[in-house]
Amino acid sequence: MTDSVDVLITADHVPAYAHPGDAGADLQAAESVVLEPGERATVGTGVAIALPDGYVAFVVPRSGLAFKHGITIVNAPGTVDAGYRGEIRVALLNTDAREAYRIEAGDRIAQLVVMPVSRARFVEVEKLPGSLRGEGGFGSTGFGANQSGAHA
Repeated sequence: MTDSVDVLITADHVPAYAHPGDAGADLQAAESVVLEPGERATVGTGVAIALPDGYVAFVVPRSGLAFKHGITIVNAPGTVDAGYRGEIRVALLNTDAREAYRIEAGDRIAQLVVMPVSRARFVEVEKLPGSLRGEGGFGSTGFGANQSGAHA
């Protein structure tokens, strides 16, 4: 059995989990919007929450919207901090180069994932300890069949 946390909420439509065991609860649009090709807009959900200290909520894309229609979230994941009390708005982007996409009020547009979060205590040092990866960054583990990790 998984742990659960009480999240206080005011909402036009309370987010719901589609299936047992799902990590994300569906957020619905509270307004209608047409996203033209390449256009982005923030879409209201009519949801405001009060997370307990030590928790964060992430607003993440719905895979079906992304795959079937090219609709994603510009700042994915969007972060909802425990102290935020305003409406959760979703910054949607239509990545399709040809087709507009219409969102109707009540459409599921994103998922909300609530998680415990640790607060870091940043400790300044003169030098960081070594690691196997070291300073290897973007592409350092290689691409496809050529795993050389060479930098261009």
